[in-house]
Parts: sequence; structure tokens; C-alpha cells
Amino acid sequence: MAQHEVKPAGPRMLAQAAVPGVGDFRTDPLFPRIERAVASILAKGKVVTPVDMLVTMQLLAPDKLEDWRRGRVPYLEQVTDCNLTRLSRLLRILRFHAHDLKLVPTQTVCHRHGKGPKQALRFTKTGDVNLEAAYARHFAWPGKQGFKPLSPSTDAARPAGSLDDNPRSLSPLAPEA
Repeated sequence: MAQHEVKPAGPRMLAQAAVPGVGDFRTDPLFPRIERAVASILAKGKVVTPVDMLVTMQLLAPDKLEDWRRGRVPYLEQVTDCNLTRLSRLLRILRFHAHDLKLVPTQTVCHRHGKGPKQALRFTKTGDVNLEAAYARHFAWPGKQGFKPLSPSTDAARPAGSLDDNPRSLSPLAPEA
């Protein structure tokens, strides 16, 4: 009688299955794309929304977004070019990254555009309260001046968790010299 051995999952499979946390979200393969998308959105305005990030990352076509906003699509996840697991990871990493940038989270309610009654739009098929809240959470830049990201060389040269002599110099809220 032959016995079947169960092989442990390889490191690649474990990395894909792992949920990014506060300490390791920057190592996620999606983080660089999210970081670029957020920087691009903040270069144009002061508010980052998950929907804008999906459009910037080309995971949601602008015409599909408009169909959803007009109520022609029952929920946003139906028209995204991404699976639900990846969408959840994107939202989680966005939240961590926005926290690091000191963006202020704000809950909003999205209503249908166009004529007729203003109905609330759904983001998910299931209507899960936590996921709906994650999609509806916008992140606003609190400063009066435009967003100025730190240079990557500044972040790379600084060890994680270290404090500079002048903590304002590391803050994205610090005025330019």
C-alpha cells in the first residue's frame, strides 16, 4: 500500500498566502505599484481613494467606473480586473501606506450619479460591512501645501525605527527648506 506524502508549501506559496501586516507590508510585491499610484494621485490632488488607486493601477477601466457610478453595474468588484484576494491585499496595503504618509482617513458614502433617486452604491457582491468601509475610506492630505514625498534615498539610508535629531525633517508634514 502506497502512502501519500503531504509536501509543505514552498516559500513562494506562503508569501502569496500571507496577509501583509503593519511590519511587513513594504515587502509585499504589490507595494511599489501602490506607492507609485498614491504618489501620482497626490501629485494631482489632496485625496486618495481606493477607486482612484484602482484606476491609476489600471485594474479598473474609467468607462467601467462610470458605469458603476451611474448604477449600471450592481457592485464595483464585478468590473475590476483583479481577483478578490488581491483586492483585499491592495486595500490593506493602501491603508498602511496612507497611515505612514500621515494621510487622514475619512469615511464617505458613494451615491449613484445621474438623474433619479440618490441610491448608495455597493462595492462588493456580499455587502460585507468591513470591506464596504475599506472601499469607502478616503485618505486626505492634511497640509495646506501640496504633498511632497520623501526621496527614496532618504528612506533607504535611515534604519527602520530610528529617529533623526530633527524629527520634523522626516515628517511629510514638515515644510520644505
